[in-house]
Amino acid sequence: MGYVFDPEVLHEAVRGVVGMPIDQMLPALVQDLARRYPGHINASSGWADWVFNNAGGAMGAMTVLHASITEYVIIFGTAIGTEGHTGRFMVDDYFFILDGEQWAFDPGQFDRRVYRPGDVHVLPRGSARGYRMPDRCWALEYARGVIPLMLPFGLADSLTSTLDMVSVAKTFQIYGRSVFRELRQGKI
Repeated sequence: MGYVFDPEVLHEAVRGVVGMPIDQMLPALVQDLARRYPGHINASSGWADWVFNNAGGAMGAMTVLHASITEYVIIFGTAIGTEGHTGRFMVDDYFFILDGEQWAFDPGQFDRRVYRPGDVHVLPRGSARGYRMPDRCWALEYARGVIPLMLPFGLADSLTSTLDMVSVAKTFQIYGRSVFRELRQGKI
């Protein structure tokens, strides 16, 4: 299966903006990604269409830069900290830290792994971890695999706990619009 995005290229783009103030970093990153992946990154003013995401007990906000059946690229994070379960999916997930810090551990691991700006936390398909963002943390997240199978986890807390139907509807709207755009280009 051919993918549009290359994790090494995404990591290079992240390293190119790390250290900038967050309000300058995010637009610079989006423009760089749009240059590297023309037609596949939402770089219009709508890229900053933020929506709450409650999943695995953690709460953050996200904006979708790209979504298809087989890949997504989002900016995800929190200004106040959060923690939870990563979920276990049939995707490879790359979490490139832009600002702040993320901690993670595996079952049976007694010390945490710490990821800082410029680092990447890779979660291989089929695995799961506990994670924490102890304070503000923002990341570029890239997932590749069967993306629709992630939706139940990504929406379950909103459907059963927070009852935030506005965020559920907005998530479906943004994801659907992005998938349709990619399908029109012949990409899945």
